[in-house]
Amino acid sequence: MELNAEVKESDSKVARIQGGLSMRLNAKKSEKIAFALLGLSALTVMGFVLVILGYIIYNGYSAINIEFLTEMPRLMMTQGGIYPAIVGTIYLIIGSMSVALPVGVMAAIYLNEYAGETRTTWLIEMAINNLAGTPSVIFGLFGMALFVKYFGFGPSILSSSLTLSLLIIPVIIRSTEEALIAVPNEYRESSLALGVSKWQTIRHAVLPAAIPGIITGSILSIGRVAGETAPILFTGVAYFLPRLPDSIYSQFMALPYHLFVLATAGTNIAKTRSIQYGTALVLLIIVLSLNLIAVLIRRHYRNKLKI
Repeated sequence: MELNAEVKESDSKVARIQGGLSMRLNAKKSEKIAFALLGLSALTVMGFVLVILGYIIYNGYSAINIEFLTEMPRLMMTQGGIYPAIVGTIYLIIGSMSVALPVGVMAAIYLNEYAGETRTTWLIEMAINNLAGTPSVIFGLFGMALFVKYFGFGPSILSSSLTLSLLIIPVIIRSTEEALIAVPNEYRESSLALGVSKWQTIRHAVLPAAIPGIITGSILSIGRVAGETAPILFTGVAYFLPRLPDSIYSQFMALPYHLFVLATAGTNIAKTRSIQYGTALVLLIIVLSLNLIAVLIRRHYRNKLKI
């Protein structure tokens, strides 16, 4: 009897061990399949991106030269360069980010560090989420009513920059909140335990650790500002303006609208094909260059945190 009991116990142990091994093997197989699917998805996305970039470069590189980048447009944009559109796009990026970045970061600091979990905070968060999903044409109509007409700024760089800043503020708030949430609470507790005020704790302990995440949100915002057409269409961009703006109250040209007009305004498509793709290529280069600068800044702060 005892021998039978020992045999049964040993058999049950062997069965448990075999069951555990089979579960581990199944888990490893599932893990390999999951990683394979993730890698395939990443390669698919990279493939589409490379195809798009290659197509634009192939069709637009012939138009890129010094004259194209430094001359004024001529003959209703079918000849000449795109210098005013390049300058106008850079003005828009600088103007909108100058307004949206500080406002968005301060709003995120208040919501995450000062405001408690109240009904008012919940309503604010819901409003931010809804604004982030609002079509850009709605922002354009709102900017025209508020900045162009009500405040009297007229069609101008100022009106367009303020409209675009409203468009990207929700993105900056959300990314900054996520960056602040990711900062360990030990940073706050250690600073407060030393008798430091809450604002000094946020400024010297929390914000430096959250800067890489904040810059990530800024990168996304720069790309959206540079590529938007509907908001600036209502608030200040010009169809054909062969001169540079002389103040923030001047109308301007911009690369996305320049490209839109060339493709849809009834001009000779075959004649302006290289100009269209050249304009798209320049816009991509500007966005990628600004993103690269932001990535280098983010890497610099991450390295400082590791030290």
